[in-house]
Amino acid sequence: MMGSRFQITKLGAWLITSLTVLIALAWVFPLYWGVISSLKPEDEVVRPYIELWPQTLTFDHYYSALTKSLIGLWYINSLATAVGVTVITIFSSMLCGYAISQLNFPGRRYLHILILACFMVPTQTLIINHFVLMANMHLLNTWLGMILPQLIYPVIIIIYKQFFDGVPKEFREAALMDNASEWRIFYRVYMPMNWGITTALAIVVFIWTWNNFLWPFLAATQNETMTVPVGITQVYNAFGVYYARRLAAAVLAALPVVLLYLFFQRQVTQAITLSAGIKG
Repeated sequence: MMGSRFQITKLGAWLITSLTVLIALAWVFPLYWGVISSLKPEDEVVRPYIELWPQTLTFDHYYSALTKSLIGLWYINSLATAVGVTVITIFSSMLCGYAISQLNFPGRRYLHILILACFMVPTQTLIINHFVLMANMHLLNTWLGMILPQLIYPVIIIIYKQFFDGVPKEFREAALMDNASEWRIFYRVYMPMNWGITTALAIVVFIWTWNNFLWPFLAATQNETMTVPVGITQVYNAFGVYYARRLAAAVLAALPVVLLYLFFQRQVTQAITLSAGIKG
């Protein structure tokens, strides 16, 4: 009887493992196909049958994307935008979360409810308002015009608030007994405790901003001001669409984010778990 149960359990574990592997392969295959196709000559890409490996390996499409497009400038625009959004969002969200968690001020409860209510408003519904505001302020096609509308991440504020709620009150009381100011308490006591969460959230916000397409697509109408996700849509040839060249540009666009995720996988997973827990 015990042997039969063990066999059933072993069979179930084998089936779950096999299903997991199949799902992983199905998810990875489009990425593999995109990278491999970018290494093929154009005539191999458009063949009517599938080839899992290029007959002729070439890096010409990467060279063309790097030398015949403004991808270097697009990298700079994406980096400036992503870093700006990350720094401002993390610092302001940290301060806001600390204030809601630790300070008593009029309207504190209503501010918390308002931030929670922001989850019910999709960011895409604010696009028209953002565009009109940035146009009236003459900030289209500028880094500042790219950054300002992307600073709305209420989930970051809630994560910080929950973290500060969990800090023992004795730390704050001891600092107050030493006549420390609120800024000193925040800077000397609370900030050093949350470097792990801050690093994880900063990486996720950076990745979200780097991959964002909709707002940069609307705010950047000149090739020189485009970010990488928008700019790679401009990689084309006067005689038609070159699929391998576009795939090479797409791989170059995703490369910084992929490397960032590989180096900070644990922190990214932690931040996604925290944000998913809040949204759930």
